[in-house]
Amino acid sequence: MPDVITVEKDPAGYAVLTLNRPDAMNALSRQLRAELAAAVRALEADPEVRVLILTGAGQRAFCAGLDLKELGAGGLSVADGVEVDDPVTSLSAFSGPIIGAINGVAITGGFELALACDVLLASPNARFADTHGRVGIMPGWGLSQKLSRAIGLSRAKELSLTGNFLPAEQAERWGLVNRVVPADELLPQARRLAEDMLGLVPEMLTAYKRLIDDGFALSFGEGLRLEAERGAAANRAVTAEAIEQRRALVQSRGRTQT
Repeated sequence: MPDVITVEKDPAGYAVLTLNRPDAMNALSRQLRAELAAAVRALEADPEVRVLILTGAGQRAFCAGLDLKELGAGGLSVADGVEVDDPVTSLSAFSGPIIGAINGVAITGGFELALACDVLLASPNARFADTHGRVGIMPGWGLSQKLSRAIGLSRAKELSLTGNFLPAEQAERWGLVNRVVPADELLPQARRLAEDMLGLVPEMLTAYKRLIDDGFALSFGEGLRLEAERGAAANRAVTAEAIEQRRALVQSRGRTQT
């Protein structure tokens, strides 16, 4: 029996996590959820992995959400959808950036997995749908709050109160995904983006992500104060020599990047 999660660690410093139930549209069975959460925790503890890429096997589905076949057979309780030790909680606890490579449909729980990522790239096969209301289960992994903050209140209500699909191109226009790329370029571009992120000063990669996330949860004024406090504390440790060394690298990259 194939693994329901595959993990590929790249020497550059990132890992590709693949949901591997393509025949079931990568639906979140109890086993898949538990193994995904465990894999993310293990990678967080691995000093050689500082960026994650999350994707699904095949081109039909990134993730079709909770396994409704398992749920209907009584193998999964409704309460399991909001347990503390779930994959979304584990993804949220990963200190480095997470790139979602959305290769197909992301439905309900799969939509929530996508929203747990920091950056989303999508193939033209990607579509997003929140079908919580049609299944009769309230969200428990943050979708009701994250989606409105990502695309605006009225657009989020349109999606959640209809269960309609949002195509990849419209998701890009609405600001949900960073860009739509050809299906055969999805993982290569995600890998290049991971390598770009790994070019940052190592401690900045995690500290800057944390500053953005923590500040976003505050009011604008409080966020500015948080930046000032953390910036002052961190910048006192930066030497002039370190800045001079990094300046040359930044200038060189600026001349060569297209």
